[in-house]
Amino acid sequence: MESSSGIMKQSLFVMRHGERMDNHDPQWAESAPRPWDPPLTDEGKLQAWRTGQKLRREGGNITRVFCSPFLRCVQTAAEVVTALCVTDDHANAPSSKDVVIDPSKVKVSIEIGLCEVMNPIAIRTPRIPPSPPNIITILDHSELEVILPAGTVDHSVEPIWTELPTWPETTEGAHNRYSNTFQELADKFPQENVLCVTHGEGVGVSVSALKEDTHVYAVDYCAYSHAQRTIFSCSTDGLDAGKFEVLTESGQSGIMYNLYASRFQRL
Repeated sequence: MESSSGIMKQSLFVMRHGERMDNHDPQWAESAPRPWDPPLTDEGKLQAWRTGQKLRREGGNITRVFCSPFLRCVQTAAEVVTALCVTDDHANAPSSKDVVIDPSKVKVSIEIGLCEVMNPIAIRTPRIPPSPPNIITILDHSELEVILPAGTVDHSVEPIWTELPTWPETTEGAHNRYSNTFQELADKFPQENVLCVTHGEGVGVSVSALKEDTHVYAVDYCAYSHAQRTIFSCSTDGLDAGKFEVLTESGQSGIMYNLYASRFQRL
């Protein structure tokens, strides 16, 4: 957090996961027991590690991370959190393997509100049956938390969403969910800089919801937006804060957008 005369600046970063296995290997989903929940490829893990290093180098001072419960996002968060927590001696390591971290630097929690859009357009598998409605499941949180760096998981944080959205979810409904979840997570920790690891659609919303008449037309793997707001006061009496302003320019970090359309194109 930046501070000047008692007024603070809070940063909110929203990031897409790294390369997913089914995009790298189209045959993967045909035999996978959970075709809607692909892991990262090795390249995807490296993408996430390098992005975490970049965020650290750029001085974002991220201390709070939230991630979608889908496997690719948890694996992405694990790499990024490791990069943010790494000791100075390992800051330039080529990968997260065998690095030493200080887990007190960043705390991470799983947030269902950051999950993939729950409809067959976003979850691309022909093997999903039409019923029952709860056809998509996620791994148990205890299984996902094992993936995250030891000592970084914060179990004290109350989740905003406790269950997956009802299937099928409309794109508009998902956009509202993403926007509200970003805001609520930032409001929970107004004195910390927050990173949300989510899906391409969510990253697009993090720009389009804050910039009027903005059309996001591409979000690369591990692309991220950066928004910032002024915190005037924060106490038991409440939070007095300005609105978030997007600082990320089109193409700057893998998000491409223009200001000539109001309709967000699904990624």
